[in-house]
Amino acid sequence: MNRKNIFLCALLALALVIALHAGVRAAGKDIILATTTSTQDSGLLDILVPLFQKKTGYFVKTIAVGSGQAMAMGERGEADVLLVHSPESELKFMQGGHGVNRRIVMHNDFIIVGPKSDGANIRGMKSTAESFRKIASSSSLFLSRGDNSGTHAKEIKIWQKAGIAPERERWYQQTGLGMGQTLNVAAEKGGYTIADRGTYLALKKNIPLDVMVEGDVSLRNIYHVIEINPAKHAGINSAGARAFARFIISREAQSIIRDFGVAKYGAPLFYPDAGMKE
Repeated sequence: MNRKNIFLCALLALALVIALHAGVRAAGKDIILATTTSTQDSGLLDILVPLFQKKTGYFVKTIAVGSGQAMAMGERGEADVLLVHSPESELKFMQGGHGVNRRIVMHNDFIIVGPKSDGANIRGMKSTAESFRKIASSSSLFLSRGDNSGTHAKEIKIWQKAGIAPERERWYQQTGLGMGQTLNVAAEKGGYTIADRGTYLALKKNIPLDVMVEGDVSLRNIYHVIEINPAKHAGINSAGARAFARFIISREAQSIIRDFGVAKYGAPLFYPDAGMKE
């Protein structure tokens, strides 16, 4: 057998191995969940995932990144199911045919947090956009996740509403990190940032940051579960993705979401929304 034939045989063998591996994953019990750092950092998945695994026999590999990165994984077929919170990007994802059965799961809200000294004097303000204007006018340090996450997308919309482009300002710094790590950086540097309430409450004990702005209707933070379209990627475990999606909107899981955080923080970190209209 000449070198060319040997090379072709090797390629065919490799292709067969990849195809068999994809088939095993699709029919197997492993599920890849790409989700946001907020669901991981808050501790919610530490309760939901083990329960799902026990009830179904599936094993969930959780990858916590920003919503944008999670959807990029879905587009490449590197995840089976998503749990994300960036509605506008999610709609584009669905329009591109990358996902199926997008369903609302829960919500909490975003808050603006900052150092107790509050150099920008925004504590108690009702308008998020106006608070951002005061942060900019006072050149107060602002830490952005800068990671294409749902939180980052929300932050960008607020800056746009405020009529400010902060990217080239010295007081504006991007961490490129998840929510928990960005909160820690903001605490260390004495800066402001935007955070989801769930992660903030889960980490509040160890970060000297106060809630400055809350309650603005624009700060609502909605999470959806999306199954990756198996027609786009042959290796998707569609059965496992469907099982996880059904579980997280089930009465049992929604009850856990409703009560999560109440005993420890006096209020839930998330509010269940399954079956509700947007």
